[in-house]
Amino acid sequence: MALLELENLTKEFNGLTAVDRVSMTVEEGTTHAIIGPNGAGKSTTINCVTGLLEPTEGTVTFKGEDITGAEPHAVVQKGISKSFQTASIFPEMSVMDNVRMAAFAAEHGAFRFNFLRRRDSYDAVDDVAFRMLEEVNLGDVGDVPAQNLPYGDKRRLEIAIALASEPDLLFMDEPTAGMSPEETEQTVDLIEQLQEDLGLTIVLVEHDMEVIFRVADQIAVLHRGGIIADAAPEEVKGSPDVQEAYLGGVEI
Repeated sequence: MALLELENLTKEFNGLTAVDRVSMTVEEGTTHAIIGPNGAGKSTTINCVTGLLEPTEGTVTFKGEDITGAEPHAVVQKGISKSFQTASIFPEMSVMDNVRMAAFAAEHGAFRFNFLRRRDSYDAVDDVAFRMLEEVNLGDVGDVPAQNLPYGDKRRLEIAIALASEPDLLFMDEPTAGMSPEETEQTVDLIEQLQEDLGLTIVLVEHDMEVIFRVADQIAVLHRGGIIADAAPEEVKGSPDVQEAYLGGVEI
């Protein structure tokens, strides 16, 4: 079942086309990767979906509903969340409070309950925050100031913050950027764990091709703002067009 559909999505900046008539479908329960050279339009595409940018043309459909141009908070409430390329945390706050704050921010639509009808809403927020910290294996450091975490754990915290709205679709922008090989391996394990435990649909932007080919069910390749391939990993891996555009003709 299609969870997310982009149709002819276009974004122009002062006459420059950053995203050029992108059409793609993300199936529910899959990990769909987006790859491409720097400047190919990957982050701009995501920002058009998550409400940080308004598309110049085209449509974004989520769970059958047109959400084109919706505000970021409304997109979150529909069930879409995003973990950013650089960790977006409050360093002096505790790990738990970072996730708790995100859970409160989502209370008007993303939670599975209505805060106005429950006296134990604070307990419910704490429950969501703790479950998401457990999900990213940070349940035992909830009282630690976020600034004291190692880099890899800060990235895990950022994922927990994104999960606090209990999304159906999670965008992950360069989740292994700057990580050691060991941290990268742990993050790949986490991505697989999230899909298995939470049934998440994941859209992943990542430069590490080993990560991509391990976790992706489908790979969309962007080049100069347009999609030149959108297929299963092995088909993308063997595509001469992809090899030329992404790696200058070197086989992946």
